[in-house]
Amino acid sequence: MRKIQVIHSIIREKGSKGGINVKRIAVIGQSGDIPEDIQLISEEVGAEIAQRNAVLLTGGGSGVMEAASKGAKQAGGLVIGILAGDETHVANDYLDVPITTGMSFDYRSLILIHSSDAIIMIRGGNGTLGELSAAYMNKKPVVVIETSGGWATKVKEVAFEGAYLDERRTVEIHYANTAKMAVDRAFLRIEHPLDEGKNTGIIGD
Repeated sequence: MRKIQVIHSIIREKGSKGGINVKRIAVIGQSGDIPEDIQLISEEVGAEIAQRNAVLLTGGGSGVMEAASKGAKQAGGLVIGILAGDETHVANDYLDVPITTGMSFDYRSLILIHSSDAIIMIRGGNGTLGELSAAYMNKKPVVVIETSGGWATKVKEVAFEGAYLDERRTVEIHYANTAKMAVDRAFLRIEHPLDEGKNTGIIGD
């Protein structure tokens, strides 16, 4: 029923404003086996996104991506997976729309970032770190669940002033330690992506 509400919301927004205004939240993070607590918080993030009639996007695979997809699916949300390659058999079982890009993982990740209004980072290794960098370069708001381990726990200590990936202060990285806080902040940053007093919006190499 909630999935129908999300679709109706998309149609309603398109009809009333001449364009689609539904929120698109990407969840990025560790693939493969993940600890039980990371499974739980990822599911909670997915559910929170769905309960607010937003669309969940992930890389469509295992680990954090699968757990977030499960949470959103069980909450009646719309779940989209942006997949590397041309095969759908690599997708997790909770996707409503698997999109095959025919591209490698790094290029697939760029499509995921560009297709999203905000990104939530949970745990993660090198691939997730690359997605964080891509989001920063494209002025996308990111919320990091800093208690989730992996690179998510390390970002603040290595970031410039704890909040930026370089001294240009392109867009501030925000932090959370619960699913609800992360989604709250993601929605807030969609509405107010740049604090002009602190963020320059300047991009480059």
